Amino acid sequence: MKKIEAIIRPERLSIVKDSLEDSGYPGMTVTDVKGHGSQKGITEQWRGRTYRVDLLAKVKVEIVVADQDVDKVVDCIKKEAQTGSIGDGKIFISPIDDIHRIRTGESGEAAI
Repeated sequence: MKKIEAIIRPERLSIVKDSLEDSGYPGMTVTDVKGHGSQKGITEQWRGRTYRVDLLAKVKVEIVVADQDVDKVVDCIKKEAQTGSIGDGKIFISPIDDIHRIRTGESGEAAI
C-alpha cells in the first residue's frame, strides 16, 4: 500500500476530487496548507505598495491506495491539477506498512 500526498492549487481541488471519485477512489483527506517552493512566493501590489507573499495557500490531498493503483491515481491528479504555471504543486508517495479500520477491525488492504 502507498500513501499519495498531493499539494495542489485550492481552485483545482473540486476538479481533482471529482475525477478521483469518478475513477473509484472516493476516500481522501483534504487539508488547507501554506508554503512555497523554489520561487519563494510572489510579489503583489495593494494600494500602490508592493509587498511579498512568502507563504501561498495550497491544499494537501492525502489518499492511501493499493500498490497497483498508484500510477492510475497519480496520473489522475497530475492531469486535473496541472495548469502549466509555476506553483501547480507536487506529489509525494510513501509506503504504508499497515492500516486498521477502527469500526470493523479490518486491517491491510481490506481497510482501505
